[in-house]
Amino acid sequence: MKRTETKTVRIGSRVIGGGNPILIQSMCNTKTEDVDATSEQILRLEQAGCDIIRVAVPTMEAAEALKEIKKRIHIPLVADIHFDYRLAIAAIENGADKIRINPGNIGERERVQAVVNKAKEREIPIRVGVNSGSLERPLLEKYGGVTAEGIVESALDKVKMIEDMGYDNLVISIKSSDVLMCIEAHGMISQKTDYPLHVGITEAGTLISGNIKSSIGLGIILYEGIGDTIRVSLTGDPVEEIKSAKLILRTLGLRKGGIEVVSCPTCGRTKIDLISLANRVETMATEFDDLNLKVAVMGCVVNGPGEAREADLGIAGGDGNGILIKKGEIIRKLPEDQLLTALREELLKYRQV
Repeated sequence: MKRTETKTVRIGSRVIGGGNPILIQSMCNTKTEDVDATSEQILRLEQAGCDIIRVAVPTMEAAEALKEIKKRIHIPLVADIHFDYRLAIAAIENGADKIRINPGNIGERERVQAVVNKAKEREIPIRVGVNSGSLERPLLEKYGGVTAEGIVESALDKVKMIEDMGYDNLVISIKSSDVLMCIEAHGMISQKTDYPLHVGITEAGTLISGNIKSSIGLGIILYEGIGDTIRVSLTGDPVEEIKSAKLILRTLGLRKGGIEVVSCPTCGRTKIDLISLANRVETMATEFDDLNLKVAVMGCVVNGPGEAREADLGIAGGDGNGILIKKGEIIRKLPEDQLLTALREELLKYRQV
């Protein structure tokens, strides 16, 4: 996979573009004005593997809360602004590492210029975001509705506006809930600009539908070498977004480390609560992001060892008991309720090597 060449942009302590690793983002669903709740959620996201976090800034109180939130967290903080240019300026003054705006809804050119001047003064990057739902009427009329061409043209128009104001420390995001349109738009814009791209399928949906749409959309876009930072947008706990994003990147070979859990779909031979066991293994695996291993969870001792041959470690259930497998070989037989503990012990051994 050859990644598209893009500019390098620094966001707080992290860097995107220029061939740097693709970073994972999420957005808090707390009220930013509630410093305690927002900071607590960001710390949970950090632990899950979030690289950059965004918060909504709909009020001046939210903008001012950024200063205290910044003191409590360890990853770059992005302020999401709509409509009021004064909130963007206040967010920068209170420590935002990046701001996300759609210049089209900020208002008059002078107001956008004021935001750009403040960002330039503090050397804060601006993420120029355009969603399919915010496409301007002239472009809707030009292209006969919402299209990939319209989304790309809108984004590049906003970029040119800011460039003409003397600033090019920019990141671009173009999003749509239409997966195929999103894929098409990213393919087009990657040929027209070298700014780093923030990639995601907006309003993707709940845990199941959102994951499927994001996996397909992001998977295809990333496989084409496009994208410097990603967000999986899910309706739910944002920690789930991080889990999904990490798995997408690992599946594509774009992020190393961490445990890949494979499990069989069960069948009539299964005499163990494999669904619960597999979920517990997957949860446990998040504690071992420093390891680069494949772990198999199999439903029976008949096919388990063979099916787990390509895994580094595996467990397979029987009737009240099970086996521990290493590189396809059975190394221990033990009661079912000891399988998870035994697997953890083996993982700890890998960590000590």
